[in-house]
Amino acid sequence: MPLPVISIAQMREWERATWETGQTGVEVIRRVGWKIAQRVLQFTRADDAILILAGKGHNGDDARAAREFLAGRRVATLDVTAPENALPELERALAQKPELIIDGLFGIGLDRPLTDDWKKIILAVNQSAIPVLAVDVPSGLNADTGEPVSPGAAVEAAVTLTIGAPKTGLLAPNAGLFVGRLEVAADVGLIPCPHTSELNWTLPEDFQNYPPRRPAAGHKGTFGHLGIIAGSLGFHGAAVLATRGAQRAQPGLITLFTRESVYHVVAGQLQAAMVNLWTPDLKLPDSLSAILVGPGLAAPGLVEIMAQPIRRLWRDWLLPMVVDASGLDWLLTGPSPKNAIRIVTPHPGEAARLLNTSVQQVLSNRLQTVREISRRYGNCWVVLKGQHTLVGRNGGEIYVNPSGNPHLGQGGSGDVLAGYIAGLLAQKALHADAGKLIRFAVWQHGAAADALQANRANWVIEDLLGELGNAR
Repeated sequence: MPLPVISIAQMREWERATWETGQTGVEVIRRVGWKIAQRVLQFTRADDAILILAGKGHNGDDARAAREFLAGRRVATLDVTAPENALPELERALAQKPELIIDGLFGIGLDRPLTDDWKKIILAVNQSAIPVLAVDVPSGLNADTGEPVSPGAAVEAAVTLTIGAPKTGLLAPNAGLFVGRLEVAADVGLIPCPHTSELNWTLPEDFQNYPPRRPAAGHKGTFGHLGIIAGSLGFHGAAVLATRGAQRAQPGLITLFTRESVYHVVAGQLQAAMVNLWTPDLKLPDSLSAILVGPGLAAPGLVEIMAQPIRRLWRDWLLPMVVDASGLDWLLTGPSPKNAIRIVTPHPGEAARLLNTSVQQVLSNRLQTVREISRRYGNCWVVLKGQHTLVGRNGGEIYVNPSGNPHLGQGGSGDVLAGYIAGLLAQKALHADAGKLIRFAVWQHGAAADALQANRANWVIEDLLGELGNAR
């Protein structure tokens, strides 16, 4: 099940409830140490040097507990209890250039400004440019607000492995510099989380046995027919990428409708998908079970001929519809058919245009952005892309996606995602839980990027297509 995003106070209540069952802090710390070690082993190679920085609180205990499980690594531990005396020893340790630092200096209990000596410790860690794995929260960061308790004085982690559930501040707009990649050590011996939240963290386990096994007697008619309206002069690649992304979801049929100016170059790159011309008076086939509109519709002059037909589809078509990229600019506010599945996939700039606001305002309150876009556009599902992509709508829970990395910031990434979502949406058997379908698609897209990044540094979007859908 997804994990609620919780406050420091809620985390403390969760811990107290756990201790009341007879579970011990010693056992939980040992499990946390094992989780930390497993992540460190993934980060490093045999005989790599690891530096553990451990404070005097439980966060330091968690970091020290990892050492037991780091056989095959050269581990040094620096217990920092008196920062005024620790800086020279830290500088000597950093001069040895360890491959990774485990940050266990401060946990979520830090509630006071840091002294100058502590600031120097943190500055030395950050200036070393050595990757840091922060335990629970980057030292010096307030886990409720996402701001350093002392301005600028927080560890800048490559990865933060938070314990139990994500803390609210770790997802705050300004926290990314310090948090880096946020991961969760969920199963550490605590009782099931007693709290709920409107914001929830998706787990890979949420998709166990999903999508369901296809029936043995299934055929291409069983798995739907996706229509895609995409591509224009100078932007034909988006149509190709969206179509190939849809193919990775394996709908029964795909028909791409594209502009005459790019028909030949697009059709020449697609084999299994059918390619037809799009005209303003086009009648869509009755066999379609879903449609995607928008990728690559950015050539000048298209708004005059395409906006009205697409608006009519959004307003009147009864079947599922995904709108991405330029198509988002052509939508009108107001209701859509009752119970019809509608999905929009804006990045922050597109979200700002949908709400007639600024990108900064979108980024400062992403949850409210999802709610407001959904409210204005017929209670549609919203995929607000970016670090920790959000999935939700006007009512109900909103979900944070944990997968993906900055290397998804390449042209075509969004086209692939829109196609993949639409390819799943074309399959009627998956319509019962549209939210889960969308979350799965977003998670798979990010997980494909993570798998690529783990094996090569210079992958491109065409590689993403080859990996998409393989995560388990």
